Amino acid sequence: MVNLEWYRTFKAVYQTGSLTAASKALFISQPNVSQHLSSLEAHVGRTLFERKPRIVPTEYGKLFYTQVVEPLEKLEKVEANFNAACLKKQVPIIRLGTVQEYFQAVLSENIMDIDANLMLSFGRTHDLLGKLHKGTLDFVVATKLTDYKNIAFEPIRQERFIIAGSESIDTTEFDQYISEEDWGNAEAWLLSQTWFAYSADLAIIRRFWQKNFAKRPAIKPYCVIPDMNIILKSLKHCPALTIAADYLVDDDLKIIWSGNVPAENTLYLAYDKTKVTSDLVNLMKQFVGS
Repeated sequence: MVNLEWYRTFKAVYQTGSLTAASKALFISQPNVSQHLSSLEAHVGRTLFERKPRIVPTEYGKLFYTQVVEPLEKLEKVEANFNAACLKKQVPIIRLGTVQEYFQAVLSENIMDIDANLMLSFGRTHDLLGKLHKGTLDFVVATKLTDYKNIAFEPIRQERFIIAGSESIDTTEFDQYISEEDWGNAEAWLLSQTWFAYSADLAIIRRFWQKNFAKRPAIKPYCVIPDMNIILKSLKHCPALTIAADYLVDDDLKIIWSGNVPAENTLYLAYDKTKVTSDLVNLMKQFVGS
């Protein structure tokens, strides 16, 4: 295959009329210019220049120049424009870890608004923070804090947990208990329902129960699904309850109870303050907290 640099050298020699001038224009040595010309002539099988006191193109060299100069100049223009664009603005690549539910419910709608190339990782906060600490992620949307060295946590959102369920569930009895502040019967009614849980340890349900009933929930979940979006989708087709962040529950489900005492949690933007710039931090705070 012919080397593109041979053509560029040919063009430079043709236009300057000198091996020395061509070498200066191309920032290569004069022996390299001579070698490029000899290689190109061997490839096309014709002499392109007569080596006189001043180098002169042959008739075939003139014809060859008319054939190659236009596509070469187009290619050089593309190269120049591309380099200028790269120098003008370099879009950062950001490795972001987040729980999948938050991305689907909040961030996915604004994915085109951030001026960066995102590489996403989904998982639980504990695992994602471990990757952040090891340097394989740049930012994490975290649901809890850790004491990793140099990891900063900035609050971006307050989420509130609510009991949600199928529209088909009759809550008349429960609503009466709540209006009368009959917390014992209200709890008993909730315990009599079918429950879907995010994890076997009932972490989210337990947080809500401690806030509102000051005890652990005596719930044996019918189904444990480690994906809140799937749980909520399933509740549209079966009479069951779960506890989820308020922003995840859409209009196709019934909000059974928001609690007498709010069960809330803070979401944080976590990052290693020794490895990212303040500009990137501000960019990500605007994106993940929107």
